[in-house]
Formats: sequence, C-alpha cells, structure tokens
Amino acid sequence: MKAVSFEKNLQSNTYPGRGIMLGRTADGSKAVITYFIMGRSENSRNRIFVQDGQGIRTQAFDESKLVDPSLIIYAPVRVLGNKTIVTNGDQTDTIYDLMNQQLTFEQSLRTRKFEPDKPNYTPRISGIIKIHEGQMNMAISILKSDDGNPESSLRFTYSYENPLPGKGRFIHTYMGDGNPLPSYEGEPTLVEVGNDDIDTYTDKVWNSLNEENKVSLFVRYIDIATGQATSRIVNKNK
Repeated sequence: MKAVSFEKNLQSNTYPGRGIMLGRTADGSKAVITYFIMGRSENSRNRIFVQDGQGIRTQAFDESKLVDPSLIIYAPVRVLGNKTIVTNGDQTDTIYDLMNQQLTFEQSLRTRKFEPDKPNYTPRISGIIKIHEGQMNMAISILKSDDGNPESSLRFTYSYENPLPGKGRFIHTYMGDGNPLPSYEGEPTLVEVGNDDIDTYTDKVWNSLNEENKVSLFVRYIDIATGQATSRIVNKNK
C-alpha cells in the first residue's frame, strides 16, 4: 500500500464524519494522535472539545440547543497508564474499564457494536497507542453493520507493532456524504506523517477539513522516549 497525503485525503471528502489517525513522526521520535468530529445537523454541530484530566470530552456549545446527547456527548480520549485510548463514542469508557480489568483492546470491543442510529448505523471506530520503554505499538478497530443490515455485525481490528516513522493509519466513519451515510470500507488508509511541530500540523489538518461540516479537532504528540504528551484542541464554535 502506498502512503497518501493526509491533508489531500481530507480535502477530497466533504463528509468523512468522525476520524482517527494514529501514526509516528518522520524522525521516529513522537507518536501522533488525531481525532476530529464533523456534523450535518444543528445538534451535531453544537459541540466543542474540552480538556478532561489527561483526556478530552465533548460538550454542548449551547446547552439550550442540545436535543439528544446520547450519541454526541462522550469522552473521545482517555489515558490508562501508558496507553492512550481514542474513539468516536462512549466505547472509550468500555475499553478503559475492561482493559483496567485485564481484558485486551479487542476483547473489550466484543461487548459493543455499531451505533443504533437507523438508517446510518454509524460504525464505532477506536484506536489505542501504547508507549513502553521507548517503544510504540498501536491498534485500530471498526465495528460496523454488514452493508447497512443491523442483523449482522462486522468486527475488524488492525494491530501495528513498532509503526514505521513517517507513516500513519487513518480511519473514519463514512466514505462520504449520502442518505443513508455509507460506512467506511477497507483497512485503515496509509497516510504520510512529516516532522511538523504540533501547531503547524494542527493547522494543516484543521484547514483540510470541510469548512461547512467541521466541528472540532484534537491532536496529541507523545514523546516515545519519555512519554511526555503535548495536546491541541481546535473548536469551530467559540
């Protein structure tokens, strides 16, 4: 698989939905976590990311306009020891709680399935990065319906041991806009990761997302040698 430009990939899709990119800077020194949310409805667009301990959570920008919080208010990022979990729903808490009880990332997600938002049945996408003794490992999961049929669940987990410098893996909920929204297909896309500082990288990603549909962006760099994390949050609503 040939790596593609992350920015160009984003620019080519007006509505990828929610997306996770995990990777490693080209110099090999840092793990990169990227998570963004987009929205078409007023309820979905009425959100911001806020810091919550070592992670983040979504929050209504205008509480008076919040209609249904069930699938839009959650903690996308949580940290469990040397592991950082990122997902597009409340399965973040499932992974955190069950891994804390010694289950694996994949075993934890066996207890969940795609979102119950008929007719889209939005996939649940999840990622995890582990930093230990100067080494980095990561995994990405997608739980989806079988071609929009809620009677069948498809479960895929992709594990990456010692990811190569300058490479990342990108997965998102939708192939593009539509009604119903078409679920992501295939394994996570191989994308290029450079050596930009976190602010430059954050600006590039934010500016590549569709202006009308983008809502919020989270970026974290983790120094693989020390485990030190640096994060950025960008919200369209201010």
